Amino acid sequence: MNLLDRILGCILGGAIGDAFGGAYENQTPPIDFTKALAWRLSDDTQLTLATCEAIIKKGGDLEPAIVAARFAAWHCAGRVTGMGASTLKALNELVAGGHWALVGRKGDRAAGNGSAMRIAPLAFFLDPKDSTAKQTIRDVSRITHHHEEAYAGALAIVAAIRAAFDGSWTNGPDLLQLVITILPDTSVRDRLIALANLNLPIAEVAQRFGNSGYVIESVPLAIYGAQQIATLGFATLLHELIAAGGDADTIASMAGQIAGTLLGQQGLPSEWLARLPEQKIITSTTNSLVTFIA
Repeated sequence: MNLLDRILGCILGGAIGDAFGGAYENQTPPIDFTKALAWRLSDDTQLTLATCEAIIKKGGDLEPAIVAARFAAWHCAGRVTGMGASTLKALNELVAGGHWALVGRKGDRAAGNGSAMRIAPLAFFLDPKDSTAKQTIRDVSRITHHHEEAYAGALAIVAAIRAAFDGSWTNGPDLLQLVITILPDTSVRDRLIALANLNLPIAEVAQRFGNSGYVIESVPLAIYGAQQIATLGFATLLHELIAAGGDADTIASMAGQIAGTLLGQQGLPSEWLARLPEQKIITSTTNSLVTFIA
C-alpha cells in the first residue's frame, strides 16, 4: 500500500466518521439507523483540512502560527461549523488578532477533544516519540486547548495513526499498548491502561467509561474501537461507536482516521465514499499534502 492510499484512508476515513456520526451526535441509545439522515461535515474535518493547508503552505513544515492563521481564515469565511466552546473562543480571538499561543481556553473546561480531532495530519510528518515533535504537537494543540489532558489526547491520536502508517501496528490487539508507551503521566494514559486488557463490546466500554467530548473519555474509546478493526471491519466499527451515543461524530472521526490509515482508501466502503460531502476537496487537499512527505 502506498503512502497516498494510507493518507487518503486517514483523512477520508475520518471525514466519513464525522459526517455519519454528526447526524446522531449526543443522541441517547438505542440509536435508530433505519432512517437515512443527511451526512454533514463539521469542524472535525474542516479544521483537519485547514491543518493540511497550513502544512502545504510551509512546504511540509509545521508552524503553529500558520496553522492558527488557516483556522482564522476558514472561520472568517464561514467554513467551520459545529464548534465547541473552546474552539469557538480561540477562533474568534484569532480573527480579532490574538496570538496563537494565548487564545486557547484554559482550566478544566479546556480538557476537551477539540485538538485531538484535528491533529491527524501531524502524524505523517512527526515522530511522536521525539521530544521536539512532542513540543510541536503540544503547540498545535494549545491553539484551542491549554490543557495537559487535551495535549495528551492529541498526542495519543498522532501516536495511533503513526503506528498504523509506519507499520508498528498491523491490526493486532496491541495498539493501545503502543500508544501508552508514548504518553506522559496523565488521566488519558491511565484510561488507556484501564482499557488495554479489556475484551468488551464497544457499547459496554462506552457505558462503563463514558463517551462525551471530555478527552479522557473520547480519545481512549476511539483508539479502543480502532483496535477492533480486524474483527469488526470499518462499517461495523463506525456503527458501533455511533450507536453508543455521546460525542458520536468526533469519536467516529478519530477512530475512522486511525482505521482508515491502516486500511487505506481502497479499504473504505465505496458506497460511503460516494456519499461523503466535499470528497473532491478532501482528496485534492490530501494529494497536495502527500507531495511533501519524504
